[in-house]
Amino acid sequence: MTTILSAQAFVSLATMSARRGRSPLQGAQRRGRELRQQVDALLADSKERGPLDPAKRKYLFQRCMELKKSVDENTSVLQNLKKTDEPAPVGNYNQRKEEEEKQLLKLSQQLQKLAAVLSQDNVTKGYTVDGKCQNSPQTEQENEEEEDEDEESSGEEDAEEEEDEEEDDDDELEDQPTIKECITVGDFVAQQEGDLTFKKGEVLLILDKKPDGWWIATNSKGERGLVPKTYLMTCNKGVGQEPSEEESEEDIEVVDETADKTEIKKRTDSHWSAVRKAITENNTIDVLATLGAVPAGFRPSTLSQLLEEGNQFQASYFIQPELTPSQLAFKDLVWNPEKDTILPRPTRVSLILTLWSCKMIPLPGVSIQVLSRHVRLCLFDGNRVLSNIHTVRATWQPKNPKTWTFSPRVTGILPSLLDGDCFIRSNSSSPDIGILFELGITYIRNSTGERGELSCGWAFLKLFDSSGIPVSSKTYELLLNGGTPYERGVEVDPSISRRASSSVFHQMITLKKQPQLLVKLRSLSTRSKGILNLLPETLIGSMCYIHLLIFYRQILSDVLLKDRISMQSADLISNPILATFPKLMEQPDLMDALRSAWAEKESTLKRSEKRDREFLKSVFFLVYHDCVFPLLQSTFLPEHKWADEESEASRWKVIADFLKRNQEKDSALCSLLSSESVHKAFDISEIAYDFLGQARKSSASV
Repeated sequence: MTTILSAQAFVSLATMSARRGRSPLQGAQRRGRELRQQVDALLADSKERGPLDPAKRKYLFQRCMELKKSVDENTSVLQNLKKTDEPAPVGNYNQRKEEEEKQLLKLSQQLQKLAAVLSQDNVTKGYTVDGKCQNSPQTEQENEEEEDEDEESSGEEDAEEEEDEEEDDDDELEDQPTIKECITVGDFVAQQEGDLTFKKGEVLLILDKKPDGWWIATNSKGERGLVPKTYLMTCNKGVGQEPSEEESEEDIEVVDETADKTEIKKRTDSHWSAVRKAITENNTIDVLATLGAVPAGFRPSTLSQLLEEGNQFQASYFIQPELTPSQLAFKDLVWNPEKDTILPRPTRVSLILTLWSCKMIPLPGVSIQVLSRHVRLCLFDGNRVLSNIHTVRATWQPKNPKTWTFSPRVTGILPSLLDGDCFIRSNSSSPDIGILFELGITYIRNSTGERGELSCGWAFLKLFDSSGIPVSSKTYELLLNGGTPYERGVEVDPSISRRASSSVFHQMITLKKQPQLLVKLRSLSTRSKGILNLLPETLIGSMCYIHLLIFYRQILSDVLLKDRISMQSADLISNPILATFPKLMEQPDLMDALRSAWAEKESTLKRSEKRDREFLKSVFFLVYHDCVFPLLQSTFLPEHKWADEESEASRWKVIADFLKRNQEKDSALCSLLSSESVHKAFDISEIAYDFLGQARKSSASV
């Protein structure tokens, strides 16, 4: 009887589900599976070895574009779906939708790469990317005849390549149909058979210029081989004449020439000193490259150099109030008397960014030890850094060391240094504004103990199109560039493209091996917009401590705008929070301690208390004084050092022990009065806030 009832119930449920109608999400998933099968079939058709027939290549290209259009349409349909559209409840709706979006994005990228390969003219030629001829069953006589024909047409091909490169990249050395002399600007050691080893300052004769950036050259000894054009500069002097000391230190790195011998002017912006230092400080890089420890596209970190120059690119500087040009009022801190709080400040750029992962990042050699893998990001217009430089540390697994990930699952609170969710705000009117990502490693050389930071590649995501419309909120897969953000045409690892063959399949595999950064721009809800509008006009930071920044801004507005006796008064203000909170922005472990203490205290509050803004500020004031304020003045807390494992572990132990004692005693008073506690000598700056001395006099874009 039970079996009969179960069968009847099953039939009844099936009938009911049929009447309900199909789930929109399931329909999109079903369409996605169909598209994946069609894309797999197309990829299988394109895997033929050797050159493709022109007619078939044209058919494959058309089919590729049709499938890409279908994938994009399904992606658009999926993004417009809402949970309320479902006829019946769907478990893990957001997760399923997000996973399907990732699958469609992957399909779209595969089709885009295939279309790029199919549209290249050299797909049908029997040459590899580095210009070497593939093996074929032809006789040596036929090969010699083909080489003769190639030599006859080389002048025309070089001329065409020159025109293309002039349009694509004005910063590189331009191709010319005649033999040209170049001076090397650095040491280069052959990476594989056929390369030419040279030293800095040698004069090379360029015999042939390949579009992939590896040129055939010969040195004074008659040795011939491939050289990277990024190591060359135009030789205006006679053969054998050495450049002057002044030129070797400055002009070689700063001055470039176009094909018509017009010099490009040196940069004069305020950041160029750090950029030039990053470009010219290549002694260590040359040594590491010679040892095979790093790829040719690695450079000293540009953003790390800027951080070391001072606090003008640190978050502690950007959370300070900004004065108007007259310096008589605050530009980004305005009081709202109706609501008795700070006035929200909408900005041109206000978004949330998620760092997903980094793929195919080249591994350093065994001669160096990596202390930290991280991404530094900031707002950038192609010339200037327009915001603070925010750093997110990456994690990795030994079984997959070329992949970096962010926001790992941890017990307790996620350290802010590992949080991949970032808020970004700016009111810059620059049409070229975007986000600059620089992947980096902090390392130590095993042989010498020398520490340093290298850039493993960079990417730029422009935030507005040519018509000024913001880019869409979606996931972006960004290919990484080598060199510095001021260099063009440099690969992170040139050996990857040089090993590629001419077949469509192998070129697609090569594209997959290129270093990539996966990020997502998230759309803002009304609540998120309201929260971000309470922050300074220009700031990048972690989403995990944004509520603490709001408390700081509210206290700042109370002190400077609401409670100040006279707006003309510039006296020091007694407020330990305003005097010391900016220091937490550069010490993420202390910020995490404050997050932990506040979360614990907030869990004990009633709902009515959580809705009372003034009460919350008073509680935050007490938590701050019981938590991080004593730690900032403690002699037991070691100095904060970036990527120093011993220092970080010692600080965590001191912080954890202090918080544990406070929790047991329900206050920091016992710890402060204990004879075991030793504090630094008192300084008035611990409690006095000098807003004129701390306030920003101008915006970050100056």
